[in-house]
Amino acid sequence: MLKKKFVAVGNSWSIIVPKNILDALGINPVLDNMSLELENNRIVLKKLPREQ
Repeated sequence: MLKKKFVAVGNSWSIIVPKNILDALGINPVLDNMSLELENNRIVLKKLPREQ
């Protein structure tokens, strides 16, 4: 388990995702878009298909 704290970014909050986790999931933070959903009191991030 990896423990992370929120970081203030303007009027919002962020969590920094380590590169090794992004690599393991095949996520390129420059090219990929993500969906953010609430499911059963959890935050769920999903990689969206890249637009051509």
